[in-house]
Amino acid sequence: MRKVTIQEIADSLGVSRTTVWKVFGGQAGVSQELRSKVIAKARELNYTVPESSGLATDSVADAPINIALAVCRPETSTFWMTIIHQIAKELSRHDVNLIYTYLPLSVDAGYTLPASLTSGGTHGIIIINVYDEQLLRLLSASPIPKVYLDTSTAVPPSELNGDLVLTENRFSVSRITEQLIASGRQTFGFIGDIDYAQSNHERFEGFSKALLLHGLSADPEFSLTGPIGRDTYKEEISAFLAALHDLPDAFVCASDYVACIVMQLLLGRGVRIPEDVAVSGFDANQEDSLAEDLTTVQVFNPHIGFRLAQQILFRIEYPNIPYEVITIASQVIFRGSTAASSRGN
Repeated sequence: MRKVTIQEIADSLGVSRTTVWKVFGGQAGVSQELRSKVIAKARELNYTVPESSGLATDSVADAPINIALAVCRPETSTFWMTIIHQIAKELSRHDVNLIYTYLPLSVDAGYTLPASLTSGGTHGIIIINVYDEQLLRLLSASPIPKVYLDTSTAVPPSELNGDLVLTENRFSVSRITEQLIASGRQTFGFIGDIDYAQSNHERFEGFSKALLLHGLSADPEFSLTGPIGRDTYKEEISAFLAALHDLPDAFVCASDYVACIVMQLLLGRGVRIPEDVAVSGFDANQEDSLAEDLTTVQVFNPHIGFRLAQQILFRIEYPNIPYEVITIASQVIFRGSTAASSRGN
C-alpha cells in the first residue's frame, strides 16, 4: 500500500503542511476544531501517525518533546562532543528526548532529509557542524523550529528560517591583530577558508579592520582564504607556504587546527615562532601539543551547548517571535606564539 504523506492530508483539508505538522508534533497555534479534523483525516487516509506524537491515544498534551540533534562528523573533535554533552545534559533536565541524527558532509540534488526530521514526531532541531549549502537549504525549508550553531556564508542568517548562535569573532581577532601590530609586526597573512563558515568570515573581518585602523593591509600573497579540502589542509597549506618568496611577520589563522598545521610546517623549515613569525588561532583547542603555547580565543563550549538547548525550547514555545542571532562572548588568551618580534627592529 502506498504511504500517505503529510502534504496529502494538508491538501485534502485545504490547509498548509505546516499546520498538519504542528498537529502531529503537538505544537501550539492550531485550534482544537482544526486539530480534530486533521487527526480524523489522517485516520481516514490510514496515515501512520508517529508513536512519538502521542496522537495514537489522542493525548497530545501529554506527548513527550523530541529534539533532533542534526550533526555532521561530531567525532572529529572534542570541541563538538563537549557542546553535544551539555545539550544532552540540559535537555534531560527538562525531560526532553534528544535524538541523534547524523547528516552527510555534502548532498546532491536528489537527497532528502532523514525520516527523524520529517515524520512529524520531532518538535525541534539543533543543527551543528553543518556547512553544506544544499543541506542547509533543505533544513531551512523544514517547518520544524530550528536553532543553528554557525552557518555557511552561502546561507546567511536571514535565509535560515531559524535562530542562529555564534561565538564573538570580530572583536577577539581584532584584539589579537592589534597586539601583533603593537609588538612590532608589520606584514600579515590570514589562513583559513573565509567562506566555509560565517564565523571564519567574521574572524577575517576583525583581522582586516584592525589592520585598516593602523593604515596596514593583508598582503594577498601571504593569505590563503579560499576553499581548502576537508582532508587536505596540511597538503594545501604546505604548498602555499612553499610557494612564498618570503614570510610575513605574522599569520592569523581561522582556527587552532589551522594554526597548529602552520606552526608544524614552519618549525619543520627551521622558522622560529615567535621570533621570526608569530602565529595565532581560535577555539582554545588543546588536542595538539603545539596549541599549548598558541595565542588563541577561548570559546565556552558548555555555555554554547546550554544556550542551544534553551533556545530550541524557547523557539518551540514561541514559534512566531522573530528569529534571533545570538552572540556568545569569547575570551582572548595571549601566549608565547605572538610575543614581540625580533624582525625589522
